[in-house]
Amino acid sequence: MRYQLNKTIAVIGLMGAGKTAVGTLVAQKLGAAFLDSDQEIEKAANMSVAEIFARDGEGFFRTKESQILERLLKSEPCILSTGGGAYMTEVNRKLISDHGVALWLKADLDLLWSRVRHKDTRPLLRTDNPKQTLADLLEKREPVYANAEIVVESEKGISLDDMANKVVETLLNAPHSGVTQKAG
Repeated sequence: MRYQLNKTIAVIGLMGAGKTAVGTLVAQKLGAAFLDSDQEIEKAANMSVAEIFARDGEGFFRTKESQILERLLKSEPCILSTGGGAYMTEVNRKLISDHGVALWLKADLDLLWSRVRHKDTRPLLRTDNPKQTLADLLEKREPVYANAEIVVESEKGISLDDMANKVVETLLNAPHSGVTQKAG
């Protein structure tokens, strides 16, 4: 089966939701390009997200993130993994709504924690109680993430391939996803 991507699918969700891993597979299954906004920011800055946070602060990072998102959303349609905080900014939500569609990979705290607890690349979790910090972020961000046009619930124990298939099926059945099947 061949697919046509008519607009960018911006994959949103908290750290550990699988935005990059699942997004990469979804892009492959749809025959679309995959981009990661955090990687694009790192390329532009020639430093890691953690280094940007440490040197310039979160405010500077969020400004750069909006600039990169705008550029990527106005380019060829693709599967775009966004940073966990990107959708929290109203300007970014509007950019995504105007030029693409938001797809929320929704995951509960236990699943998220199982995926991020051993990683030291998460600047927002460099706290005395990182699990509580993650819980607080989830509580704060879920109501905003709920504005996404498409929601796909992560399941514990589901393989990456099965999760990607679930996302593709959801996109094909969502009326305004921008994904269509092509003959041949």
